[in-house]
Amino acid sequence: QCAEHAQPVGRRSAKAKTYMELAEKLGSLVGQLASDDLHNISVEVEGAAADLNMKPITGAVLSGFMRRYSESVNMVNAPYLAKERGLDVREVRHDREGDYHTLIRVSVATSEGEKSVAGTLFGSSGPRLVEIFGIKVEADLDGDMLYIVNQDQPGFIGRVGSALGEAGVNIGTFHLGRRSDAPGGEAVLLLSVDSPVEEPVLWSVCQLEGVKTVKALRF
Repeated sequence: QCAEHAQPVGRRSAKAKTYMELAEKLGSLVGQLASDDLHNISVEVEGAAADLNMKPITGAVLSGFMRRYSESVNMVNAPYLAKERGLDVREVRHDREGDYHTLIRVSVATSEGEKSVAGTLFGSSGPRLVEIFGIKVEADLDGDMLYIVNQDQPGFIGRVGSALGEAGVNIGTFHLGRRSDAPGGEAVLLLSVDSPVEEPVLWSVCQLEGVKTVKALRF
């Protein structure tokens, strides 16, 4: 008969806050990586997240996303700023549960087709990225980070580490993902670093064999 007892308000609000933190970080990630002048953004929830009030979730996504245009944006004014820029915002709620018990996905339409990122909540560890542009990769989105798209090949991580080390950039953690199980395809490397990566260092990483994209991120 536990179902008749309501979850304590404090616990519910704390969980909602964690979801909004995840939503804001996913919006920020898309905003930092998408280079086009975007006009459409979709916020999808599934699993346990489908029971949430979508309005604050979407507001948090837009708050993170709209920082590509203004640092003064927040959850309250983000929807209005998005409307002013002609951004079409779509909300989708799925009753299904996929690989994760709860999931938020943020998608944008670009000149290269739809791009999406997705994240979940893992127990007490909080918000976590689980997919980026079709590639499965788990990572905490926090502080200064480096996003690298490369051709999957032996020794690549070592070369990146050497290039950053020579520039005095210390790596905190690294997270890997690749588009397929077969070696030699497209891969993603997400690094957390202890300090912002300056433009000359980004350029040197870009010169490494197999590198397709390098982008400094901040959360």
